[in-house]
Amino acid sequence: AGGTGQRGKRLKERNQGPDQRLRGKDQVNGMKKDVMISIKGLQKLNGVDQDSVELVTPGVLSTVAGGYNLSYQETEITGLQGTITSFQVFPEQVSMVRVGTVCLQMVFELGRRHYSIYETPYGNMSVGVRTEKMHNTLGESGGQIDIKYDIEIDHAMAGSNEFHINVREVNGAAAAQSGAMPQ
Repeated sequence: AGGTGQRGKRLKERNQGPDQRLRGKDQVNGMKKDVMISIKGLQKLNGVDQDSVELVTPGVLSTVAGGYNLSYQETEITGLQGTITSFQVFPEQVSMVRVGTVCLQMVFELGRRHYSIYETPYGNMSVGVRTEKMHNTLGESGGQIDIKYDIEIDHAMAGSNEFHINVREVNGAAAAQSGAMPQ
């Protein structure tokens, strides 16, 4: 038992350049497009709106076996500079993965609860999500992802969140050929 496991895999991913992490190893047919991503998030505690955020950022949309990968680089505006956020989008499940200054995987699957560990520079915590609603129209030309979920931090209810992601192509087919990375 060498002991590298998942932690070693994450450390290896952190040492890859952003080009390798954003574009992923699971691409099918090489479909890769520059896109503009609009994310609106809403947090509620006890049914009362607590915080609302909106982010518009460039990203990359690519195909993976059976679905799509949507990635973007976090910035100092989000407080997660040095982190890449990816959504792996499949018909019945969406996963959000953050790798960099923080590490987190949240799995959204209708009616199911999933737990993961949120690794931050300040320590680790358990995160649980239970998906209440999920709607996904993401395709090769863009689309939408809408998810509403309850979140637990260290097994204590932390509220109800929802996010709405809109993805649209940038410069049509020319962007698919460019291979340009978001900065």
